Amino acid sequence: MTYLLTASKKLITVILIALTLPSINANAEDTAIAPQAPAWQLKTQAGDTISSRQFEGQGVILHFWATWCPYCKKLQPKLVELEKKYQLQGVKIVAISFNEDDGALPQDELASRGYSFPTAINGDQVAIKYGVKGTPTTFFINKNNQVIFKSTSSDTSDPRLELATKEIIK
Repeated sequence: MTYLLTASKKLITVILIALTLPSINANAEDTAIAPQAPAWQLKTQAGDTISSRQFEGQGVILHFWATWCPYCKKLQPKLVELEKKYQLQGVKIVAISFNEDDGALPQDELASRGYSFPTAINGDQVAIKYGVKGTPTTFFINKNNQVIFKSTSSDTSDPRLELATKEIIK
């Protein structure tokens, strides 16, 4: 009996994932072509320029976050895990910090968490370009600069995160 219940739960999960796949492109609005990710250029905490052009031809996990956001802190280990798992296929995490408190040091905050992925600062205008309403918001952008999936969740068990990562490296 328990085997049947477990099998039923697995079947329901597979069905839900299958139903979700057609909508993995959250911004598509019933088109077959995924929208292009807007170009951006910002500074890092160290004052270096960072831009979307640096990551052309790569699968990018573009993570909008803030140092004060507990949900971002919860999600970031999963994003790092995905980057490590798919790094040989060219997946990169790039973060954009926005809506920060005065004096915030985003790259220092990431380093204190044990992460080294780059983060741009003062990204409020870029967040507006992307239609970001809050933190965390994460975009999965393929090698052709198309937005494949947008997530506003910190649910690290969401299977769509890995599915989207697999899509951006195709």
